Amino acid sequence: MKTIVITGSTRGIGYGLAENFLRLGQQVVINGRKKESVDPALERLAEVYPQDRIAGMPCDMGDYNQVAALWDFAVERFGKVDIWINNAGIAQAQSAFWELEPDMIRDLVQTNITGAMYGARVALAGFQKQGRGAFYNMEGLGSDGRRVEGLTLYGTSKRALNYLTDSLAAEVKGTDIIVGALSPGMVLTDLILKRYRGRPPEEWESARRIFNILADRVETVTPFLAERVLTNRVNGASIQWLTPLKAFWRFLTAGLSKRDLFQDLDL
Repeated sequence: MKTIVITGSTRGIGYGLAENFLRLGQQVVINGRKKESVDPALERLAEVYPQDRIAGMPCDMGDYNQVAALWDFAVERFGKVDIWINNAGIAQAQSAFWELEPDMIRDLVQTNITGAMYGARVALAGFQKQGRGAFYNMEGLGSDGRRVEGLTLYGTSKRALNYLTDSLAAEVKGTDIIVGALSPGMVLTDLILKRYRGRPPEEWESARRIFNILADRVETVTPFLAERVLTNRVNGASIQWLTPLKAFWRFLTAGLSKRDLFQDLDL
């Protein structure tokens, strides 16, 4: 049984990962910025899975001391940390960069870049003391260098995360610690859908068509990611759900599949 810490896991992909690690018999520590988000998520999980395998703690990833306390909490509760997943992140409204509020730039960088570095520093230092462990960063739009108009800030943060992952994998080479990346592809979460709220209807319809070709729901993607994380033994691995070949096939068959991911979704 492994102990897995997932940052930013009170909803969306992080929560889906927590559910699936628990389904697979593991111990999970979830995290959100505030107690008001952590407690309800713990209650939902405890309705389905044994309470003695679930823990949670509020933590602002932009505060190093809080991130260090999250590690200590997990070790105190379960005796060790085997896997740490940096999933916490915030999005931006789709906008020209020069129209973004300075506070928005600061907050996103503090969470998506500084917070990820704090998570990496805490987890890898802890793994060095333990002598083993696995660390993963969650990739997103911009990780591969692809640019989308109006998402410069978010894309830049994810591109930086890609460099961080590759560099850390090189640093731990030859040890019993592995560093990797999780690439969920396009997933229908609040993080991605909020970009289109309040946008012109024609823009939303265009985005909706692309989502129905390339995107997936959380419950489709997270079982795959969780299972691969548990079986991976390769340092520097990139665990991808939406591979280039899969994306090409979806575009090729889009006229036949008639996928509707938005059915039954309250948007």
